[in-house]
Amino acid sequence: MFGMDLTTLGFIGLATLAVGGMIYALMFDRVSNEVRQEQRVRSIKDPRPAKNAKANARVADAAKRKRSVQDALKEIETKQKEKSSKSVSLKKQIQQAGLKITMQQFIIISIFCGFIFAVLALLSGAPTYAVPVAGLVGGLGFPRWMVGRIRASRMKKFVAEFPNAVDVIVRGVRAGLPVNDCLAIIAREAKEPVATEFRRLIEAQQLGLPLSVAVLRLYDNMPLAESNFFGIVISIQQQAGGNLSEALGNLSNVLRDRKKMKQKIQAMSAEAKASAGIIGALPFAVSLMVYLTTPDYIKILFTDHIGNIILICAGLWMTMGVLVMKKMISFDF
Repeated sequence: MFGMDLTTLGFIGLATLAVGGMIYALMFDRVSNEVRQEQRVRSIKDPRPAKNAKANARVADAAKRKRSVQDALKEIETKQKEKSSKSVSLKKQIQQAGLKITMQQFIIISIFCGFIFAVLALLSGAPTYAVPVAGLVGGLGFPRWMVGRIRASRMKKFVAEFPNAVDVIVRGVRAGLPVNDCLAIIAREAKEPVATEFRRLIEAQQLGLPLSVAVLRLYDNMPLAESNFFGIVISIQQQAGGNLSEALGNLSNVLRDRKKMKQKIQAMSAEAKASAGIIGALPFAVSLMVYLTTPDYIKILFTDHIGNIILICAGLWMTMGVLVMKKMISFDF
């Protein structure tokens, strides 16, 4: 075959195998390194088993935490809707105003105010039917109006001091203090009415309520968006975990930005409020000046039946105008 015998062909084949074996032995390390490099590059380009498992675990954990936060938010939102749908009782308004009086004392004060208003109306020469009306206004309207004014003023002070209290919690948590110790510091050292409300929060905890429930009671005592935000942040952190100092730090920035926005709105609407105040007070000022200069000219409005009707109609129109102006210069944000 091809001029060669089988012995020669066998020798050539064995020599070829020997040379190939020697080449493979010499090149084995290089080939294996190239194979490992190729596998490493392929694993980087397509990270399958191990990295995919870790990534899937992280995604599942994030999804579980997200569902937990969503469930907590839905539960809190449902509770808030139930509370907001109910009208605030007078007893609760007195508590929110920070007044240390009972309902019996408030009723006595209301009766006394009604009597004073009726006497003043009688002494000023008002018509007979106006005396009981003045008594009703003094007994039912004036005390409730005063409670509303005191309550609004107290809430305004709370909003002004509340961001500082949140900052105390942020610094305390970053320094390693427990949240309860931070709340105790605020209850001792913060300005009123923040200190009083946080003392109530600590007392609720001492009665056995968990922090996530006790902090939501802050919204009951102070029905403000700021206290609602604070309660939601603490409640979600207690249920789902997370970085409390970072969350409260962001909340503090939000509260301060809301305060700046409110002050900016007040500055922008100051001119409109001044104009509305002048327009609303002008009829009363002119009536007083006319009464002081020529009392007989304007007295007919109080003594004559038609004059009384004119006064009532003018009062209704003035009230409608004042309410419309108030609605125009009031801004919600």
